Amino acid sequence: MTPDDLQAAASPTPMALPSDRRGEGDLLIPEDTYLTSGVHIGTQQKSASMRKFIFKIRYDGLYVLDIKETDRRIRLAAKFLSRFPSEKILAVSQRQYGQKPVRTFARHVGAMTLSERFVPGSLTNPNLPGFVEPKVLVVSDPATDMQALSEALSVGIPVVGFCDVNNDTRYVDLVIPANNKGRASLATLYWLLSRELLREQGKLTAETPFSLTVEDFQAAL
Repeated sequence: MTPDDLQAAASPTPMALPSDRRGEGDLLIPEDTYLTSGVHIGTQQKSASMRKFIFKIRYDGLYVLDIKETDRRIRLAAKFLSRFPSEKILAVSQRQYGQKPVRTFARHVGAMTLSERFVPGSLTNPNLPGFVEPKVLVVSDPATDMQALSEALSVGIPVVGFCDVNNDTRYVDLVIPANNKGRASLATLYWLLSRELLREQGKLTAETPFSLTVEDFQAAL
């Protein structure tokens, strides 16, 4: 699957009205789990590229993301990432609340991580001690992870990114619309992506419960 194929597969379906939304049985996890972790809660500003993922505007002016689309794209991201050797997946997060989720994700799926500080040149300078050559990049936030995103673009590897309502997504090949700032939200997102990737890799079956919990991914306050 090329980045162009990925973009085509990820093209959003028309936004459903509340009465058209799928039931809980069609989601990867119960809808209440998404809601209580705040995965759907965006910001009060929106970018043009994220407008299509907005479900509604709350009374306080916060944009609410379409959970159905978040769920669909986590599935798609897991399928896409399963095409790469685990050790060639690089996950990054410069956000404090994203660092533990990224480290836990990397540890349990066998991926690489530069979760605390992305040193410029990590993907582009072979003379750097921490130089790595991933085949795909996962970013927690295209804004705070811009250095990694820029270098991925430079070396020509695809990018999967958790994108909030205010993110610019022009360099993200597969957008997963989600709250990428919240502690509980980031833990839930990486827990779910870990589980689905392991399933796609055949290391976990739908009948086998994932041994980790969301709390295992959640950063301390």
